[in-house]
Amino acid sequence: MIRFLHAADFHLDSAFHALSPQRAAERRRESRELGARLAEEALRRGADLVLLSGDLFDGTDSFRETPEELARGLGRMGVPVFIAPGNHDFYSPDSPYATVAWPENVYVFQSNHVESIDLPDLNCTVHGAAFTAPEQTTGLLTGFAAPADGRIHLMTLHADVEPSVPRYNPVTKTEIAASGLAYLALGHVHAASEPQKCGKTLWAYPGCTEGRGFDELGDKGFYFGTVSDEGAVTLEFVPFARHRYEILTVDVTDQDPREALEAALPKWTTDDLYRILLKGETDERGVDLTALETVLSGRFYALELRDGTRVRQDVWARAEEDSLRGEFLRRLRRQYDAAKDDGERENVTRAVRFGLAALDHRDIL
Repeated sequence: MIRFLHAADFHLDSAFHALSPQRAAERRRESRELGARLAEEALRRGADLVLLSGDLFDGTDSFRETPEELARGLGRMGVPVFIAPGNHDFYSPDSPYATVAWPENVYVFQSNHVESIDLPDLNCTVHGAAFTAPEQTTGLLTGFAAPADGRIHLMTLHADVEPSVPRYNPVTKTEIAASGLAYLALGHVHAASEPQKCGKTLWAYPGCTEGRGFDELGDKGFYFGTVSDEGAVTLEFVPFARHRYEILTVDVTDQDPREALEAALPKWTTDDLYRILLKGETDERGVDLTALETVLSGRFYALELRDGTRVRQDVWARAEEDSLRGEFLRRLRRQYDAAKDDGERENVTRAVRFGLAALDHRDIL
């Protein structure tokens, strides 16, 4: 039996533009510990080899210490590690894969043609290929078929399975089925996929190891797999991220906004990054986002509050008053009723809040 760890899409040295400078720097420092953390997992789980399926770096111009730290971490594994560079970290003479000294147990595929590495002690052959440019419009799996030699055949690739536009190593399910592989370890898609089988070949994306924005929600991690002597593959997804991105929608209608938020939040959020969308109806004062952020920010690694509430509909009842307030509300109500979409209605709602606050000589934050 062979035990393996499959991970991809580290995107080391990402800028984290949406975070504060302090948090962004902190996350970049944390990301440089990824190799050492993966080594601990590989050793603890008894991995025989490691498959890394590209985009380990967010670009080809990483800070020098980033690939050096990754190389040190991977070297601690003491087992063969195979890297298939992707579109973000494609192999070139100037890439970290060429300019940094990688330990002897790490093999980086350098060609956009499939190479094969035999591991006699494991009765296994690992195949792989690299992006050598930001795009790879022809499929690297096309025409490949592992020999029927009684060995276990694995492959690592950065690839896009049956894409609508063939830019990033397009692979078809027919090609996967014809490959003769026991397992095809893929990278490129940042959400972990359910393992799928084409012919006798199992394939999967582990997703990214850490979310970097609110388009990468929930648990992130890697796959740990086993291959039986007969070539049967089983996979276990292992959550691994230090921080999770989550989006939470909270209805504050007829509730104190703070109490509504407190009731909706999970117990443990201090390591996570949350975007909280407030919805529902409020009185004309709306929601004090600044006060809520002050009270809640300590519960999160980072917090973003968005106000999508609307003025309670009974506010419009005063539009019939023979007063400046009534005239203001009548005009705004006509605009609200004529709005073409929710965005326009939200803008009118905001105008109502600010206008009524001004009429009442109140501050609205």
